[in-house]
Amino acid sequence: MSAPPLPRSFLRRRPDTHKGDYGHVLVVAGSIGFTGAPVLCAQAALRSGAGLVSVGVPESVYFIVASKLNEAMVYPLPATLQGSLGASSFKVLQSLIGRADVIACGPGLSREPAAGHLVRALVGRVDLPMVLDADGVVAFAGSYRKQLSKAKGPVVITPHPGEMSELLGVAVDSIQRRRSQVAQQVARGLKVVVVLKGHRTVVANPKGNVYVNATGNPGMATAGMGDLLTGMIAALIGQGMDLFTAARTGVYLHGLAGDLAARRVGQVSLIASDLWATIPDAFRAIARR
Repeated sequence: MSAPPLPRSFLRRRPDTHKGDYGHVLVVAGSIGFTGAPVLCAQAALRSGAGLVSVGVPESVYFIVASKLNEAMVYPLPATLQGSLGASSFKVLQSLIGRADVIACGPGLSREPAAGHLVRALVGRVDLPMVLDADGVVAFAGSYRKQLSKAKGPVVITPHPGEMSELLGVAVDSIQRRRSQVAQQVARGLKVVVVLKGHRTVVANPKGNVYVNATGNPGMATAGMGDLLTGMIAALIGQGMDLFTAARTGVYLHGLAGDLAARRVGQVSLIASDLWATIPDAFRAIARR
């Protein structure tokens, strides 16, 4: 489908604005062995126009993540013995939540039970818009009807088919055969916006509207691409887009950036960090239409 239209405010900024006008994204992510995920997510949010980005990571990986991010504010949070975030992180996060406009949660968070507990606490107790990805989605496996449907704030979930399979307890093949229908049913049932990733990513909202994306290429089937998408969608929400428009626009721009990057390096060599250079190109391309 064609690109969702970008509001004029996204294409041309007023001269008298400041960083506070463009949203404050809080990224809650990372664990031992998964230090790249919060970096990719934060960089994508910044490249997508966020005025401010804060990143909360386990104290065990703080120095690694902080050394890779110049423009984001990185905060060490209490970690479990396994090096993941947990229930004790919530109290420290509250001060960061109070300054944020939107939360991106899940990239590289780990499958540790403590991390899942933190995600469920955030969704159940925080009224900010939230973009849940990867481990942030799987945290609700087995209890999604009871817990995810009662989120305090508006939610976007961005699972790939495997994560959707874990969330619903349904085989991947069954999901892949009915991608649009599954996304639509989950969006309606849980009252969330669903981004079912993969070839021709599907975006659905609780009203039953469905968008099938046309950008992207097989070279994007590599680690870290989903982390970028989470940051992009969160940044657009932080700048005032409604969740469905932000999800559709983020998915389109993400795929377009991947197509532009593939022209430079080819599909075989394409990696997630290649998109840092082409996300601005994607925004410029959509602005010209």
